[in-house]
Amino acid sequence: MHDFEFHAPASLDEALTLLSKHNDDAKIMAGGTSLTTLLKQSLIAPAHIISLHKITEINSIEVSGDTLNIGGLVTQRQVELSDIVKKHAPLLADAYRRVATVRIRNVATVGGGIAQADPAMDPPPSLLILNASITATSSKGSRTLPIEEVYADYYETTLEPDEIITQIHVPAQPAGSNWTYIKYLPRTEDDYATVSVAAIGKITNGEVAEARIALGAVSSTAIRAATVENALVGMKQSSLTHEKLKEISQTIAEIVDPTDDPRGSAWYKKDMSVVFARRALEEVLK
Repeated sequence: MHDFEFHAPASLDEALTLLSKHNDDAKIMAGGTSLTTLLKQSLIAPAHIISLHKITEINSIEVSGDTLNIGGLVTQRQVELSDIVKKHAPLLADAYRRVATVRIRNVATVGGGIAQADPAMDPPPSLLILNASITATSSKGSRTLPIEEVYADYYETTLEPDEIITQIHVPAQPAGSNWTYIKYLPRTEDDYATVSVAAIGKITNGEVAEARIALGAVSSTAIRAATVENALVGMKQSSLTHEKLKEISQTIAEIVDPTDDPRGSAWYKKDMSVVFARRALEEVLK
């Protein structure tokens, strides 16, 4: 590990000033679970580390109207256990419950996890179908981005070097909807998924009123399957047979773009994407 200058600002404004000053030469440390690994492996070599551990302004969970607002420094464990989150967006609480281990979740932050942009992480598919957005703040001001516009590629975001994720905004889950988050695990419960799927479904008067589905670990970013959603909305529930859902889910194979890794080959992940998408849809549209 190389030498760097460590900063521990006491306020968000101070952190933003430091980040503006050092810009590309600095890295933000929130929980530090990923950053410390990258540093130890010499995969990054910043001249400055700006720790956010003293900042208290962006670590609350609140509801404003129908929107859940989660501070960027809220830990993943806090989201998992929050009664507010469980009531407002239970899918999100469950997705964060599935991340790694309790030890990791107690330290890793929501904003840090999003900024890492790991396509195999558990929360992104759920954030996508919940129509979440984030507020990114710099010394020049703030801007709000839909979550799908944040993820750019493997471990890459559209955030500027001087921006910090200060808030995550999550609209309320549709009332009366079913939801699920499932993932295919090749090894242990705390491992990354080979394929993960988040889905929301709602039946009203015998028809599909709401259908949302997104997948993780099978492309350079988590992806939402809009073609599947559009095909399902308006369909009679009575027509949603196993074979029909299998047919609709088959279009998933056309939008995923997996790569070979120790958790599975690309062709296997593509096949499992279709299988797990169908299983998720069967669960939420029953």
